[in-house]
Amino acid sequence: MTMLPINGAGKAAWRGLILGVGLILILAAMPAAVDAATRDPTVTISSFEVTPAILLPGDQGTITITITNTATESSETESLVDTTGAGTTTTSTTKDIPVLVESVYVYGNGMEVLEGNFQHVGALGPGQSIPLTILVRAPAQTGLYFPEVWIRIPDGTSVKYPIPVNVNSPVGIQKQAILILESHLPDSVNPGDEVPVALTIRNDGQLLADEVTLRVGNFSTWIAPRDTDLHHIGTIPAGAEKTQVITLLSDRQTTPGLIQVPVTLQYSAVDGSIHRDTTSINVVMKGKSELGFVSVDTNPQRLSEHTPFDLTVRIENTGTGEAKAVSARIDLSSEGTKEAFIGKIKPGNDAPALFILEGLGAGTYPYNITISYTDDLGAHVVERQLSLRVPPTDHSVTILLGILGLAVLGFCIYRYWYIPRKNGSGALPWVKKN
Repeated sequence: MTMLPINGAGKAAWRGLILGVGLILILAAMPAAVDAATRDPTVTISSFEVTPAILLPGDQGTITITITNTATESSETESLVDTTGAGTTTTSTTKDIPVLVESVYVYGNGMEVLEGNFQHVGALGPGQSIPLTILVRAPAQTGLYFPEVWIRIPDGTSVKYPIPVNVNSPVGIQKQAILILESHLPDSVNPGDEVPVALTIRNDGQLLADEVTLRVGNFSTWIAPRDTDLHHIGTIPAGAEKTQVITLLSDRQTTPGLIQVPVTLQYSAVDGSIHRDTTSINVVMKGKSELGFVSVDTNPQRLSEHTPFDLTVRIENTGTGEAKAVSARIDLSSEGTKEAFIGKIKPGNDAPALFILEGLGAGTYPYNITISYTDDLGAHVVERQLSLRVPPTDHSVTILLGILGLAVLGFCIYRYWYIPRKNGSGALPWVKKN
């Protein structure tokens, strides 16, 4: 082959051609330009929880970890250059870059890992999290243990995170305030009455409780705070106590029994964290019966001397509890049934006590009626003094009839006996003699 000589102008043309072809090949070989500053996603353990918080030797427990992609905005931009047409076109595409979690492995470091090794966990997008639960068994020896969680991501990178586990050891247990609520109130409350309650808040912990508040909840419409339901107690040092007096209002229609009024205690710990504890005030509702007299009637309504009659006393329950085993007794001097058994009388109802008597002579008779009954508060006796009047029998009609009869009798005697004897012949005075 014979090589043609190349002059100076030809060399310059060849160099330009070679540079242009090289530039095109470089651009074609570069499919994307990546912003390296935003392509560094990684993972961390954002939180963990050991359940139970303190394990006993040999017990099983769980460690729940949360793996989080620390990159909140992780993306890449691809720039594609098209030189096949008449001109040059550049296209850019931006997409999120996930982080791939290849595996999660737990080294016990004294703890026995029963379950907790995960292969091919998956990809996490920017800011995303995934929880994983590890089952462990505590050793026989008490103390603090630090099992390590190893998280492997591509390019040989791994994250190691120790988890503290307390096995029946006082070391590392966080000291805190412990609020105990004690309520002092009457042993039983009658529905409709006010309930004075003294609440004692005692700090049995080792640190003070700050900004302590006490909120009393409403228990339906039956019982509720008379005044405000929120009370600011302030600061309670360790070993100290404070007392707050409140008053509860109860409804007369409250069903007797145990009522639990909810109470919420809230306080701030020394580290600024807020703690809430829920307890209750136990109120024992016991209905109280109140028996009274509605009316006293007799049958017949107008009594007569020594005439049998019925005495009816109506007894009403105006209290809030049911009266049971109700009986009534009178001490009238008349013979007959002087004790009546009634049974139960519900609140707002009344019932009759019937006494059947033989009769009394004329006069006014004071007597006592005694009512015995029981309710939720115990046995009760109610006494009341009454009087009964038996009017004397009216003899005026009898006397009048007697007088009239005597007059008729006298006239007959005068007419048919006295006058005939006076005339001798037995003839009437106005009869003429022959």
